[in-house]
Amino acid sequence: MNASPQRAQRTQRTQRIDRINDLSGQIIHAAMDVHSALGPGLLESAYATCLSHALNKLALHVQQQVALPVFYDGLKLDAGYRIDLLVENTVIVELKSLERLLPVHQAQLLTYLKLAEKPLGLLINFNTTHLRDGIKRMVHKL
Repeated sequence: MNASPQRAQRTQRTQRIDRINDLSGQIIHAAMDVHSALGPGLLESAYATCLSHALNKLALHVQQQVALPVFYDGLKLDAGYRIDLLVENTVIVELKSLERLLPVHQAQLLTYLKLAEKPLGLLINFNTTHLRDGIKRMVHKL
């Protein structure tokens, strides 16, 4: 007996969501390891390099400083935007090392998710005593 097409679609969607959630957990765990080793107060670039290395050790494909074009009026424009880390071509990781995150940082990540058409983003502020207080998870069309 064959499964209905709707059931197969639900199963595929559930598997995709599970995969993305697992990936998110791996990224957060690796970020916590980096934060535990380095502590707060360094530049974003140091955290990006170390987190990228930690994720590569987990056999995850990581790209740093990925160009993010803007599409306007039928044109593809290189406006200089860069995604800090793109993990498995699925999760955008935007890194900060600030006193505190502001609403504009979350808006920036949401805009990046829309422009890149990615389902999940993590905004991670390493300049916190406890990293769990510096992580925001954002979903776009998951």
